[in-house]
Amino acid sequence: MCKSSASVDRRIKRSKKALKEALIQLMKEKDFKEISITEIVREAEVNRGTFYKHYQYKEDLLEEIIDEVITDLIASYREPYKDWKILEIKNLTSSAVKVFDHVEKYANFYSLIFHANVLVGFQNRIGKILRDLALREFNEYVSNPKIDRELHASYRSYAILGMITEWVNSGFHYSSAYMAEQLVEIIKYSERDSVIKPNIKTN
Repeated sequence: MCKSSASVDRRIKRSKKALKEALIQLMKEKDFKEISITEIVREAEVNRGTFYKHYQYKEDLLEEIIDEVITDLIASYREPYKDWKILEIKNLTSSAVKVFDHVEKYANFYSLIFHANVLVGFQNRIGKILRDLALREFNEYVSNPKIDRELHASYRSYAILGMITEWVNSGFHYSSAYMAEQLVEIIKYSERDSVIKPNIKTN
């Protein structure tokens, strides 16, 4: 890539980042339907032409924010097992857990959806994404055959969501590293004999 192309790419990323941050800030103050594109560009300190280079409507901007968060959430959740054929829970380390790094990276977004009456249902959407990942990608051998696989996936996924909720509501009182350590200790305490055979299928 030539220097001029790299410079343009950086400029585009900066502009889109500013627009996303502006929209999230405005959504903390008022309903999304009441926010105008003029307010977004003013908050982002860019001109309307810059907005329309990348988006047609403000809904397109919001959808891109959501897509970016979900894509990064999935990648962070997969991090502990993406390169393993077999993952023994007892060998799981907190440094491999990246889901709290993800939440910290998008702290403003998560603070918005947990503290404001916006994007109603998005918390449940996060839980469903994590549950579906567990069901789709984990060929799991649990020491207790009486445990229902789907209920087990729901239990684990919504437990993680619960930890995220508590962390965000506390104003990120703990570090992401501490949250990862706690998650690993909890998992090991309850599922120390579990063995997971990841089954990641790329589109």
